[in-house]
Amino acid sequence: MEYKILVINPGSTSTKIAIFCNSELCFDAEIQHPREIIDKYSTVIDQKEFRTAQVSSLIEDSLKDGSPDIVVGRGGLLRPIPGGAYLVNAEMITDLESEKYGSHPCNLGAIIARDLAAKWSVPAMIMDPVVTDEMEPVAKVTGFPEITRRSVFHALSQRGVARTVSAKLGIEYEKSKFIVAHIGGGVSIGAHRYGLIVDVINGLDGEGPFTPERSGSLPLLPVLDLLNSGKFSYDELCKKITSGSGVFGLLGTNDLREVEARIDAGDKEAKLVFDALTYNLAKYISSFVPALMKDDAINPVNAIILTGGGARSRILVSAVKDMISSIAEVHAVTGLEEMEVMARGGLAVLRNALNPIEYLSDPS
Repeated sequence: MEYKILVINPGSTSTKIAIFCNSELCFDAEIQHPREIIDKYSTVIDQKEFRTAQVSSLIEDSLKDGSPDIVVGRGGLLRPIPGGAYLVNAEMITDLESEKYGSHPCNLGAIIARDLAAKWSVPAMIMDPVVTDEMEPVAKVTGFPEITRRSVFHALSQRGVARTVSAKLGIEYEKSKFIVAHIGGGVSIGAHRYGLIVDVINGLDGEGPFTPERSGSLPLLPVLDLLNSGKFSYDELCKKITSGSGVFGLLGTNDLREVEARIDAGDKEAKLVFDALTYNLAKYISSFVPALMKDDAINPVNAIILTGGGARSRILVSAVKDMISSIAEVHAVTGLEEMEVMARGGLAVLRNALNPIEYLSDPS
């Protein structure tokens, strides 16, 4: 029996859409959302109608021959849970709409999936949400007793590309060690050790390198001084750190293609910012070598993988490779791994080969 799976993946400045006929890709597209439009909405949830309308318009022709059998959305900021498939339910929607565990466009994945699935009376689900938590206890400890690090990262993308590269190298993912960097509007980096992601750089909480639109790690006391100055409210400063800084804050654009064009035209400021971006990416990628030294300190890393939109930039990949290739071979993967992982999960649920987990907001 042939099943049709609709996959929806909202990101910071884009929404990716794909339709799979069983495991075969039948349609895919990426909607770009200009920053000036996104900034008109005061919250992420306010973007729901805008993004849903764009998705519906784009897939209308592709679904003339029949509705999907399931809609799979990108998993958002929920409580820490194991990886796997989860049917979208009322508790999940409540946590996402209230932003109980944080605000990010990925929260719209399950919400848009639920709304579209209801239109066709089919199930909606998520797969391997961004809150997948496999971090070791030692990686969660900070020097500030009131704050514990949390696992929020591009779980779908990272595990998908790690499996792709392990297959390419002829080794098992569960017996290998990788450092994976997803470079998009936000950046996350993961240490993959024997099938588990034992440490992550959580860009959503302000960790790691600056990105096309996020500040990355900052000196804490100047941030507190800025908040205390009254120049920004708490909400304004949060928005600036998470979506109004980085390359966008420094150069007025989050499009690396535009930055490259400026560099080609002789713009020295653009060159400095781009060099700083690649330097910081290399620095934080390198910082995960200790997480993978267990059992083999001589050859701790099988490969380093760059993925996400940033991995499409030839000069970015080249610059980062030059700084980290002495650690391990570097692979750039720019396929549809996230979409394929979600589609495989949806197909497995439809075939009763995978039992979805019930999401509970409060497991107690």
